[in-house]
Amino acid sequence: MGIPATLGAIGALLAVALLCGWHGARPPDLIRGPRLIPYRLIMITAAAGLMVFGVHLVNLMGVTTGR
Repeated sequence: MGIPATLGAIGALLAVALLCGWHGARPPDLIRGPRLIPYRLIMITAAAGLMVFGVHLVNLMGVTTGR
């Protein structure tokens, strides 16, 4: 996976994390009922993916991380 694809994945994951963080922080609406989408879990998963792709981007730039 090259640098443009990695940057695209980082941008997409960042957008998902921000959107789910915004939705998860809104107060519950008792009239509409409970939320059926686990926004916080999706936000945490996207943030973990951001960390993985961030390390991958640093590796593509020539820095050795790990063995």
